[in-house]
Amino acid sequence: MENKKCFCDTGLLFENCCGLYLQNNQKAPTALALMRSRYSAYASHNAAYLLETTYVSERKYYSKAEILKWAVSNKWQKLEILSSSENTVEFKAYFLDSNQKPQTHYEFSTFKFENEVWFYLDGKFE
Repeated sequence: MENKKCFCDTGLLFENCCGLYLQNNQKAPTALALMRSRYSAYASHNAAYLLETTYVSERKYYSKAEILKWAVSNKWQKLEILSSSENTVEFKAYFLDSNQKPQTHYEFSTFKFENEVWFYLDGKFE
């Protein structure tokens, strides 16, 4: 990943952006940073990170195998942040599905800050 732009479209190098959280085990300092790093985790097929950053009570609804299957079957194109607040992020993720058909995933996500760590809590989809 060295010298590659980050998947989350900040324009920064991966190692100086989401790589800090996905590879260097640092904690995302904001809900927005966590959301960006979770997008990068999908793009880099890091299902373990996605489960680890999901709030504990919500993890039972997700399967590492299913997360990985969805992440790998799509080609992640772009992340567009529509709005964010202290604990919410509204975004669109653009990708090509397994048939190379363009898709857009819209979500209004809620995050929870607990014990100095941000977690993904849930999302509303369209």
